[in-house]
Amino acid sequence: MKRVLNNKKKGGIMRRIINSTIMHLVLLFIAWSFSAGIYGKNYLVNSSSELNSITSALLPGDTIKLASGTWNNQELLFKGIGTINQNIVLTVETKNGTVLTGASQLKIFGEYLTVDGLRFEKGYRDNNAVIEFRNSSSEISHNCRLTNTSIIDYNPSDLNTDYKWVSVYGTKNRIDHCHFEGKNHSGTTLVVWITDEPNYTQIDNNYFGARPDLGYNGGETIRIGTSSNSMKESRALVEYNLFEECDGEIEIISNKSCFNTYRYNTFRNNNGCLTLRHGNDCDVYGNYFIGEDKASGGVRIIGERHKVYNNYFENLKGDDYRSALCLMNGVPDSPLNRYFQVKDAVVAFNTIVNCKMPLIIGAGKDSEKTLAPTDCIIANNAIDKTSGSKNIIIEDEPANMLWEGNVVNADANDEPISTGVTYQDPSLEQLSYMWRPSPGSILLNNAVGSYSFVELDLEQNQRSATKTIGCDNGEVNAEWYPLSKEDVGPYSGQNEETGIVRAQQVKDMVKVYQQNGHYFFQVNNMEYLPISYQIVDINGKLLQKGILQNEVTFKNNGSGVYLAYFSSGNRFVQLHKLLTTERTLTKKVW
Repeated sequence: MKRVLNNKKKGGIMRRIINSTIMHLVLLFIAWSFSAGIYGKNYLVNSSSELNSITSALLPGDTIKLASGTWNNQELLFKGIGTINQNIVLTVETKNGTVLTGASQLKIFGEYLTVDGLRFEKGYRDNNAVIEFRNSSSEISHNCRLTNTSIIDYNPSDLNTDYKWVSVYGTKNRIDHCHFEGKNHSGTTLVVWITDEPNYTQIDNNYFGARPDLGYNGGETIRIGTSSNSMKESRALVEYNLFEECDGEIEIISNKSCFNTYRYNTFRNNNGCLTLRHGNDCDVYGNYFIGEDKASGGVRIIGERHKVYNNYFENLKGDDYRSALCLMNGVPDSPLNRYFQVKDAVVAFNTIVNCKMPLIIGAGKDSEKTLAPTDCIIANNAIDKTSGSKNIIIEDEPANMLWEGNVVNADANDEPISTGVTYQDPSLEQLSYMWRPSPGSILLNNAVGSYSFVELDLEQNQRSATKTIGCDNGEVNAEWYPLSKEDVGPYSGQNEETGIVRAQQVKDMVKVYQQNGHYFFQVNNMEYLPISYQIVDINGKLLQKGILQNEVTFKNNGSGVYLAYFSSGNRFVQLHKLLTTERTLTKKVW
């Protein structure tokens, strides 16, 4: 265990971080610089008026830098049309050298724009967001990125003043490696606004820090959608974020749209939960919920066809709506702003340890909320060391609910469910950062049913055909642990000189393999289509490019080092793969 913890401190997070000490990565940086278009113009501006004066002249590959110093009451408008391989970049003269304060604001409008390294601190707004991905209702952003940016303590004198810190409009935008902390007034920290088309927004690798209890609704940290648009497709992706002391209200994340994914996040010491408040067909998996000192909750489920699986819940002291897992009661003929009945939910392969109320069915039952959950599945969950009176609470009897493969450390005579649950000590042991099945545990290879969508465990270890109950196989993956503050936020996992970030592993999108001296690129996940690719040599010379529909071949001539660059239009991810005939070199990078 000591070795694992030491590795963690050394930063061995290979799922996102490239080790900048490896000498050969200089080649990767050279190729990236070429493909990103560093040969565009560079501008240094000293005020918002100077920025506004050059926006009409900006071309793909251009970079604008804000001069170092304190910028007070500056209304920045960053607009332009870049390309997928040549973004227009708005950044700062020196890292952390430019601070925006007073009533300063940023509006991003256009396509393929990147904002990198801004700091908003100790300012305020009277209305409108601090950062908006639009200029007006008809001038919005597509394929734009906000990265390495902080908003800290940006609060008005009247805490009832409602404005958001970040408002995201448009499609395929990304917010990553940012830091948000200290919001104490009304209004959600980050909102994704929904239209008639999916937005595919990506929110990843951010730090969402302390936010005190607002005392009423409107204190969410993230909200995706609104009640009125909640039945529309969003397809946003929220991953690899850390939520810490986000106490604004019960809903840390408020899902109000359809087909969103929440995965690989860490929730630590929050007085709230991830709430699927409105909308259907969302997935919640691979997350850590760690309660520590507060009445924290886990996942609250409302609506249809949600899947909640492979999550880890520990030391959550919340109950009822703040239970580790909460399935709500619904309202007959519910209007969009009330509670839809829970239908066809799957709650599977979760591990719940030392939580006050692990699982509640039919929460909120009253004269209005009379519809109990129906046609749901509760399967292969492990519950141990309950700090409350019962492990399973049935507030309203569900209809046609399937219970199978669950293991609960309790006396069967004290629990309301008699079938589909084995009441036995699961024999968990605390190994590294979580409780896992020990050798000989009833959980090991004892799951019931197929559940083909559960291919990996929480730590990305491959599950066997006979799956283990709960979120973990019992193996320790030292590179896949609950996130800490140093793992996320501005510049985490980036080379200090270049700011290069690996969004996620190439294998999620494209399978790359070598045979007979040639490289083959094969689509690994159809959801990322269309995928464009480029291959350059170490001098930045373009060798091959195109659209990857199924499989293409790169026929390199002899030995060499190349950079394969992949971009997905549907998920707005930009990935890089170093290709070389030196096999050991490839293993070092990926």
